[in-house]
Amino acid sequence: MKNAIETFTLTKKYGKSNAVESLNMEVPEGSIYGFLGPNGAGKSTTMKMILGLVKPDTGSVKVLESAVNDTNRLEILKKTGSLIESPSYYGHLTGKENLQIIAMLKGVPEKEIQEVLRIVRLENQQRKKVSQYSLGMKQRLGLACALLGHPQVLLLDEPTNGLDPAGIQEMRELICSLPSKYGITVLVSSHLLSEIDQMADYTGIIDHGKMIFQGELSQLHMHSRKKLLLRTQNNEAAARILQDRKIVCKNQGGQLILPDLSDDQTAYFVSVLVREGIGVLRIEEQQKSLEEIFLSLTGKQVSL
Repeated sequence: MKNAIETFTLTKKYGKSNAVESLNMEVPEGSIYGFLGPNGAGKSTTMKMILGLVKPDTGSVKVLESAVNDTNRLEILKKTGSLIESPSYYGHLTGKENLQIIAMLKGVPEKEIQEVLRIVRLENQQRKKVSQYSLGMKQRLGLACALLGHPQVLLLDEPTNGLDPAGIQEMRELICSLPSKYGITVLVSSHLLSEIDQMADYTGIIDHGKMIFQGELSQLHMHSRKKLLLRTQNNEAAARILQDRKIVCKNQGGQLILPDLSDDQTAYFVSVLVREGIGVLRIEEQQKSLEEIFLSLTGKQVSL
């Protein structure tokens, strides 16, 4: 599979500290890549270096298989869209007028304006002044600006930041539709683990400027060890019976905690308990949340 974005030992230092350190990133073409990490981990700096807005101290960047440098940066930027930090706009102008200015600067035909307004669902608010827009509408206008010119790659820095639950849901649905409907590769950063879990195919976790995990989201979930939680009418007796049959369990908080067992093993120990006259009240499978996985990878809690 081709990569739409690649970075090679990308490093940026501010003062004596590394904002980004030897970062190797691979964003597969046609994917939604969730770039995950706490505030201040180096996500925005990385995205700015990818776009050529910040010059790395060492390392290099490839976008759409072309090295980003002073010679071809503008050519590459024509194929990319971005929403870094908060969107910029003219509050005294309407949404459509703001897009007309961006279209002119990008050299994009004006007919594309209605198309991007439809994608971000702002057709009915295009004649309203942007100063009267809600925060969610302003974010969608910023996304519309980024989509002008039919970019092949889209970089979104914390696009759901500050939105209410309805706005987050709307932005998430928009982002999820971009690869399948329009063939756009999306690199989206967030400090919200739940957001990345619901949007991304691939993820990279950055902490203190270093990439600590990169791969398919399903691989990240494999870091989670499943366990079974069992509640019976007599947990102490049930624990003795299970341990006699070499099933390790722990009696904790009014329930027995067992390792992940196969369906056949689970059916077997339930039948044994019932045969011994112990009623099984509840059995459930539990998996580490992404928050717990992040904690195990970094040794600290992530901002939520």
